[in-house]
Amino acid sequence: QVQLVESGGGLVQAGGSLRLSCAASGRTISSYGMGWFRQATGKEREFVAAIVSSGMRTSYADSVKGRFTISRDNTKNTVYLQMNSLSPEDTAVYYCAATGRGGIWTYSQGYNYWGQGTQVTVSS
Repeated sequence: QVQLVESGGGLVQAGGSLRLSCAASGRTISSYGMGWFRQATGKEREFVAAIVSSGMRTSYADSVKGRFTISRDNTKNTVYLQMNSLSPEDTAVYYCAATGRGGIWTYSQGYNYWGQGTQVTVSS
């Protein structure tokens, strides 16, 4: 089993930055693909970014491309999401997820483990 705990969310003004962290425990995630998803109030959960186990390949939703960066430090069993140029449309609960499957997964059904989420609120 993999336990995931997100942190780093909060309230930020439009144009600001936040860095989310996802700390894993229970098992090393060095062989897991990792992803970030988000869910705004009243909307479905949507893909944000994903990274393969080695960190050598990433994928982003069009809405965050060029603003967000996913990265990982397998020595710390942690995945990050650097979010820059935030806008109110980025307001959501952000979830970290892990998959034992290889490759990049952009839909939630591809992931086995989920964190509890961290709230990001961007004020205008």
